[in-house]
Amino acid sequence: MRNDQLGQMAVFRFPSSSYDEASGVATFDYELDGPAGALSFTETVTFPVPAVAPSEARLAAFRQVLSLLHLVAGVSYYKAAAPHQLSLPAPLSQPVIDYVTAVYTKGLAEYAYRNDLPHVLTLVPSVPGSATPAPAVPELTEGRPLSAVGGGKDSIVTLETLRAGGFDPVPFSVNPNRIIEAVNAASGVPALAARRKLDPLLLELNGLGARNGHIPVTAINSLIAVATAVLHGLGPVVMSNERSASDPNLIWNGQEINHQWSKGVEAEGLLRDALAAHAGLVDPYFSLLRTLSELHIAKLFAGFSGYDDVVTSCNQAFKLRDATARWCGHCPKCRFVFLAMAPFMEPARLIGIFGLDLFADPAQIPGYLEILGIDGHKPFECVGEVEESLVALGLLARHPGWSGTPVVTALVAAVPPEAWAAASDSEVFTPGGPHFVPETYAKLLP
Repeated sequence: MRNDQLGQMAVFRFPSSSYDEASGVATFDYELDGPAGALSFTETVTFPVPAVAPSEARLAAFRQVLSLLHLVAGVSYYKAAAPHQLSLPAPLSQPVIDYVTAVYTKGLAEYAYRNDLPHVLTLVPSVPGSATPAPAVPELTEGRPLSAVGGGKDSIVTLETLRAGGFDPVPFSVNPNRIIEAVNAASGVPALAARRKLDPLLLELNGLGARNGHIPVTAINSLIAVATAVLHGLGPVVMSNERSASDPNLIWNGQEINHQWSKGVEAEGLLRDALAAHAGLVDPYFSLLRTLSELHIAKLFAGFSGYDDVVTSCNQAFKLRDATARWCGHCPKCRFVFLAMAPFMEPARLIGIFGLDLFADPAQIPGYLEILGIDGHKPFECVGEVEESLVALGLLARHPGWSGTPVVTALVAAVPPEAWAAASDSEVFTPGGPHFVPETYAKLLP
């Protein structure tokens, strides 16, 4: 199908879904339809099969989470054509409608901005009717927490904080790669994993030039995690999203464009409400680190040296030809994490973690000027707020191991006096902001 035909697609639908208890395979069907014909897609998610069969109540809740996952995972296929109509398949309660609408509008806002598709920001799904919210079933979220592991510093801090607090967490990931597997091995805790497989047709269309871009993948993986926790008789899913994830990159067409929207506190609240209304789940999902800055988390990570040889927060590292590489050294994520960790580590340790010294390379300066808010908008990456980047730089200017490096010297000179005045060490290291962390977990944080 040609790109002009894809552009004529009028509606996106969710024809059916199924789950096979023996194999753990969930199947989700999608359809793009228009004057030139229809395109059908099938995605599968393979869940780890529990050793003990779940109760009827758990299986019923699990299936409800799957039906919500079916709706949310559709963003991957919707974006190939971005039709003006989104046709939901069944009566839904208002919290579910609110969440799904947000996933397809705010979650795809960066995609809409990059592809100049303002209609995506105001998409209103059609729903065949309203449903009554499910009754609360608190016992379905009692048990060992499922701790999402992505391989970076944040999820390591969460996992180790839960362990230190005696919560006996179960590490979890979707499509674990070599880095996540290495982090799990370093933790010494047996992990669970699920496998998500996209329809090959989508990849074929992308190769032919179909509309493409950033999707709210955290929303998808979060629901896969919640479904796994319910199926295995575990407690809440504990994420590691910090407060800066709620900070937008820019404003476009009067709307906030946030690369990390699905990691932000608004998305977290909407998802919790949807899970309560759709499956009766109480406190099923929260981010333990929500009140902390990235710089605060980096300071906590410095206390866990056992992960130095396996940690990475670089998304590009998985694409490198060198299978041993963990950091590309040239992306905004690498720059920010190096900046955030440096105040709390001696150069030898941090250079050992990264395999290179970013502060010795003047070519890094333009990228750091963006992160510091001096040149351009906040990069479309999972990086911290400008204020905490400035605080980190201020700490480095007083750090005997880093203050004289070429990059730090140049950046300190480039920051205007008014920017320094706006950066507050105390605010960056003081927990704050809205969160959903239950009290029994909140007391774990320093």
